Amino acid sequence: MGHSGARVDRIAARAGISKPMIYDYFGDKDAIYAAALREAYVQIRRGEADLALDPDNPRAAVRELVRFTMDHFRAKPWFIRMLNSENLLGGETVARLHDASEIQSILVTRLSEVLEQGVRQGVFARRVDPAEFYVFMASLCYFPISNMHTLRAVFRLPIDDTWLDRRAEDAADMLLAYLSQAEDTAPPNEG
Repeated sequence: MGHSGARVDRIAARAGISKPMIYDYFGDKDAIYAAALREAYVQIRRGEADLALDPDNPRAAVRELVRFTMDHFRAKPWFIRMLNSENLLGGETVARLHDASEIQSILVTRLSEVLEQGVRQGVFARRVDPAEFYVFMASLCYFPISNMHTLRAVFRLPIDDTWLDRRAEDAADMLLAYLSQAEDTAPPNEG
């Protein structure tokens, strides 16, 4: 699982280069894993940065970002496996990446702009921290992908592209309803 199960000879064969060249460049297997993890984050952030989010339509922008996130997780199951492995490792590798916050800042900036525009236009009634909003959004997209096999077995859910497309729309609907609800009208905490 994770980088502990990775074999450098397989990595070298897939990359079409020699093992010594890999070790000369990276140093050790932990550094190879760190570079791969960093690249995984760069890829999703690059995809988000390339989205043509309409600044004049924050509701559509949120919906587009949710669809992208679900599609990215679906198209790159290795990304989900890598995140699962990194979390099993306690996030040690990502914590050591010198530019992890900078990589994520692209997303936070874009989300902040969308959320603020929604408040300015009056379509969003609450101010939300963009990083926390991303956690909500990613959770709704991540869980059905990362747990699809157990969800199919336990609940007999027909998890396929159509089902996942509906979950993305449902997630967008839930998030937009949350943003549209004024903070003081939220249901009381039943804690």
